[in-house]
Amino acid sequence: VQLQASGGGLVQAGGSLRLSCKVSGNRREIPASYVVCWFRQAPGREREGVSCITNNDNTYYKESVQGRFTVSRANAERTIQLQMNHLKPEDTAVYYCAASVGPYELDYLAKWWESEDDYDYWGQGTLVTVSS
Repeated sequence: VQLQASGGGLVQAGGSLRLSCKVSGNRREIPASYVVCWFRQAPGREREGVSCITNNDNTYYKESVQGRFTVSRANAERTIQLQMNHLKPEDTAVYYCAASVGPYELDYLAKWWESEDDYDYWGQGTLVTVSS
């Protein structure tokens, strides 16, 4: 499974960006059950979870982006998008997409979706810079 993130750029505070994560691989590598997430890492800070979506469209969001960011699936589920509105300077970071394939438990995800160790596949980052 390969992940390719794109869509980063420079935007003024209050603006919007849409990130895309293209998932590729053969059918055997991408089973019916999967979770794809967005993480971000700001300069000098640890990487943190931003949002996740499952194959059944269960979604999870970091509290500080709730209501501003929307994660969705597109293109027959091979592209995961993160629509980011009302961007703030504190959203500046390198954004990464990550995936876990195979069965999952919703109760577990609700508590641990931000746990990086649970994701086996990672894309390269895309830089988002929000100017004040």
